[in-house]
Amino acid sequence: MTGKGREFGPGTAVVLTIGSAMLWGLAHLATGRLRTGFGLMTVYLVLVGLIVTMATAFRGALLSLAVQPTWLVVLTVAIATIALAWSTVIIWSFWLVRPSGAGHNLNLAVAGGLCILVIAPSAWAARVAYVSHDVVTSVFSSISTTPVIAQDPWKGASRVNILLAGADAAANRVGVRTDSMTVASIDTATGSTTLFGLPRNLQQVMLPSGPARDRFPYGFTGEPPATPGLLNEVYQYAEDYPEMVPGVKAGQRGATLLKETISDILGIPVNYYAMVDMAGFAEIIDAMGGVRITIKEPITYGKYNEGLLPAGTRKLSGEDALWFGRSRTNSDDYVRMSRQKCLLNAVAQQADPVTLLNSFENLATATKRAISTDIPADLLPALVDLGQKVKGTHIKSLQFVPPLINTAYPDWHLIKKKVSEALDSSQSFTRRTASRPSTTPSPTPSDNAISLDEVC
Repeated sequence: MTGKGREFGPGTAVVLTIGSAMLWGLAHLATGRLRTGFGLMTVYLVLVGLIVTMATAFRGALLSLAVQPTWLVVLTVAIATIALAWSTVIIWSFWLVRPSGAGHNLNLAVAGGLCILVIAPSAWAARVAYVSHDVVTSVFSSISTTPVIAQDPWKGASRVNILLAGADAAANRVGVRTDSMTVASIDTATGSTTLFGLPRNLQQVMLPSGPARDRFPYGFTGEPPATPGLLNEVYQYAEDYPEMVPGVKAGQRGATLLKETISDILGIPVNYYAMVDMAGFAEIIDAMGGVRITIKEPITYGKYNEGLLPAGTRKLSGEDALWFGRSRTNSDDYVRMSRQKCLLNAVAQQADPVTLLNSFENLATATKRAISTDIPADLLPALVDLGQKVKGTHIKSLQFVPPLINTAYPDWHLIKKKVSEALDSSQSFTRRTASRPSTTPSPTPSDNAISLDEVC
């Protein structure tokens, strides 16, 4: 016998228990508890409606919340609360419609199985939220140098410039060399992006005014004969000599001096940096299941040229992708720079949500080990929004390599001029295409920057 004297057979009890898991309150209505039943149904429908609306109409806002530590804690608590409430409704429904005799054990097993079906994915989702919180708080700074205003996170700036550096710490060298240095200049309104690539072997680099310029008044020369004085040595040199960047703590000196140096070279402010350890980058690629790349020419690699990446389009493992971006055998630094940009572009395009979720914890662990940045955590929502805009654009690339630039005797004025022309051309081109929509593809702006689609 159940509530209000009604008795249900084993089959009916199972159906009502399962139905109550899919629509709260069904078992309560069947046992005459109308007020409670309709109340549970209302709560359930409101909850489902809210989740569906957030996942569809407000998907962008949801992504922004997913990178905010406070909201990640709220999400973890909310998931746990919903799972507990749902399990409570299932057990309550089972208790109301439970049959006597042999059917009781069957219905009990069904109720237990339903609770597991609710709790298991909820526990996984809560774990993802917890790990996301850990990644955000570990990788991104919790303290911003200036407050981030939600209505104007870029403080009125038309572009944000981010230095993307690839750090290569090998067993046969002392310290870290930033062998890959690219500044991504992003239009904050449209997402239009131009990449400015600087070669690692740029010489006679003028350091920013102050202690660094005082030490090297005629350009950076490093510590000969141990180091030849290339741009890729600036990061480690600042870490080794604290007086070069006074007032900046260890671990941040190199990035600070490199940002200021590259800012002076390009003639644009470098707002933030993100540095990826190349070995860690390979772990990230493995965690996302590999990356598909088109190899135009066979690439040999290894100390004794024992490795080979054949020409063609294929999915590369992390190690193979690392050699794709690192190998200089039968090529040069400048070919390698192009391959690195293609690799970064491929990773960004192929990092789909399903793949990332399937290997989320491995990806999170690799990310914590591989990435360092000075981007503040409270800027991440705006950066996520900007990233969605970037995905809808064609990224252009301008590399300051021969024959445009002589790396031994760089023309600093020409570099600044080309950067200015590329940004002015990109901005005017974006405005023209926005004001004059066309059904035919628009020509690209005329400058030295080319689309990554052409390179890759």
